[in-house]
Amino acid sequence: MDQSTLRNIKRRKIKNSIVKYLFLICTLFGIVVLIVLLKQILETGLKHLDLKFLTSFPSRTASKAGIKSALVGSLWVILLTGLFSFPLGVGTAIYLEEYAKKNWFNKLLQINISNLAGIPSIVYGMLGLSVFVKGLRFGTSILSGSLTLTLLILPVIIISSQEAIKSVPDTLRQGSLALGVTKWQTITGVVLPYSLPGILTGCILAISRALGEAAPLIMVGAVGYIAFLPKGLLDSFTALPIQIYNWTSRPQAEFQEIAAAGIIVLMAVLLTFNAIAVVVRNKYQKRFD
Repeated sequence: MDQSTLRNIKRRKIKNSIVKYLFLICTLFGIVVLIVLLKQILETGLKHLDLKFLTSFPSRTASKAGIKSALVGSLWVILLTGLFSFPLGVGTAIYLEEYAKKNWFNKLLQINISNLAGIPSIVYGMLGLSVFVKGLRFGTSILSGSLTLTLLILPVIIISSQEAIKSVPDTLRQGSLALGVTKWQTITGVVLPYSLPGILTGCILAISRALGEAAPLIMVGAVGYIAFLPKGLLDSFTALPIQIYNWTSRPQAEFQEIAAAGIIVLMAVLLTFNAIAVVVRNKYQKRFD
């Protein structure tokens, strides 16, 4: 091996080491910032986190304020959002990957879906206000909020589901069809079970995003202060991000502290939903390992 080749290899190794350590520093920086933020939130909010806080309605007095209506409202919204978005997103991905012809129209759909995934959430809030609140006259209700968040996360679910379906080996499809089963039976019996772990991963990320969104809910009329529980889909509601934003916007230090307790509750709800989804995903993944 000549000297120029050796020098070239040495330069590449140096560049590789520099880039590796640069990425490591960036990762460690993000982790350190996250730890500092979590430490600050836990130290401020844990002393206010008790059963009374979880079972009390919001109040103008910080010592009496609770998060009950926001917690219930978030559960309503996120469950309905999952109920709407999961079948629509997965169904769209199945159509695009298994049934749609690979022509210019399909490519146009793919481009538009990818573009929709990058649109700011406030734009979806304006769309929800125009279509669901005013156009369909659902009002400032749980249904309007859920449908707006469904539009927000649908592109993410569609794209992730498409990638999961693409990962299914064609030999599995061909083997199933060779046995005489229909294409739909092949999709439901072979393709979906094999791709379900990847689909659930995308859904976890999408639902996590929806749970922490405040801007679209503000646009569709989520209430900042509400002292009752919703009883139906057309009732007014509030949500955890809205309630936390309401508290942090107040000048009193006591409300800043209970806002930290609300953030802890939001993280607990988010981690609970993610844990359930991860358990279900791993259960299906083990079948194909």
